[in-house]
Amino acid sequence: MATEGHETMDPESQFLMEMRLKSKRPHESEDNDDDNDNDDFEWDNYKENVRPLKRGRNIKILNESLKSHSNISLKHSLLLNRRKLIAEIDEYEGDDPLLPWLQCIKWVQEAFPSAGDSSGLLVIYEQCVRTFWHDDRYRHDLRYLSVWLEYAENCADAEVIYRFLDANNIGQSHSSYYISYALYMESKHKIKTANEVFNRGLSINAQPHVKLEAAYRKFLCRSVGRSKTSADEDVTEDNLSNRSFGTVLFNGENRRIGASDIGRKSNKGNRGEGIPISVYKEAAVENSSSYRVDLSKVGSKQWDSLATHKDRNKENKAIPAKWTSFKVLQRPGSRLARVASPAIEVFVDEECSELQQPGDSQNISRSLLKDRDEDNIKRETELLKENPLRNFPANSFPR
Repeated sequence: MATEGHETMDPESQFLMEMRLKSKRPHESEDNDDDNDNDDFEWDNYKENVRPLKRGRNIKILNESLKSHSNISLKHSLLLNRRKLIAEIDEYEGDDPLLPWLQCIKWVQEAFPSAGDSSGLLVIYEQCVRTFWHDDRYRHDLRYLSVWLEYAENCADAEVIYRFLDANNIGQSHSSYYISYALYMESKHKIKTANEVFNRGLSINAQPHVKLEAAYRKFLCRSVGRSKTSADEDVTEDNLSNRSFGTVLFNGENRRIGASDIGRKSNKGNRGEGIPISVYKEAAVENSSSYRVDLSKVGSKQWDSLATHKDRNKENKAIPAKWTSFKVLQRPGSRLARVASPAIEVFVDEECSELQQPGDSQNISRSLLKDRDEDNIKRETELLKENPLRNFPANSFPR
């Protein structure tokens, strides 16, 4: 029975129709297929190095960044774009100077998915937080606090950052500060400190309060489970008795008894009460010739008599005298005037001096990123990981 034209085509007719449409635009389809194949190839090669983001990633920027591993021109384009964003930070004249920093950080996170040392992300974090740490406008800004927390996640010693935020009253009204701080202390097995951090956030009613309470309940559940596990391990260790030839002997069970235990029990049973214990003594030690002293080998000079008491204790009877009373004889001759020698010049490493200048601390990191000096960027990143507050003034640290 014939079917109307508007009804659904059978699978064979649908396949022929698709092939006919594809034949009309062969170049377009081939280009798309090649692009998809290349994207899949890059993703398969570098997907282990892509760092996940909570907000997800822009697939277009991700593909370009992955292709830059094998394409020098794309890599150069990414570096130029980073320099452009850094320049826009310096040229910004709006009411929210933090905004271009956030845009630059977001783009670098997308364009450098591995967030390696050459990406300069840690340097940008540090430069951003150091620019606004004394600005009251951003003291309680959640965006600014998020940059601090992301910076702490990439440093070896994040505790110093949390203490810095506490001392300078930065982000103390947000629950994300207390959650991040407490979870970090828990990862360092400082459970008591983590509990104190949670309680401090709850006491000041940090917002959102529901999120903080939920995180604290999960923390308490983990703490209870951890204490039960340790208690079970202690009970198991108490139930284990001594080992005998590698066999664990359990109380109240049928067990193997070693030969040493049998011998020890038989000796205890056969020993009578009140009988003294015989002490073993090696025979003929005194009569052994090997222990005799050959008097002929002793020196011919013998002591006929002991010295007097005064001679034997003369070291302890000496009268103390002043050390200054003894004069050291000087060589005769006139003293010559001392010739002034030139001052010793202290060596200063040029690389270190370029990385940190006291008078121009605000433009250090940006100059590194503009110059595209990857070696200096990597070196500065390693230093910041070990000491995240190395470029901050001394009066900003907690007392």
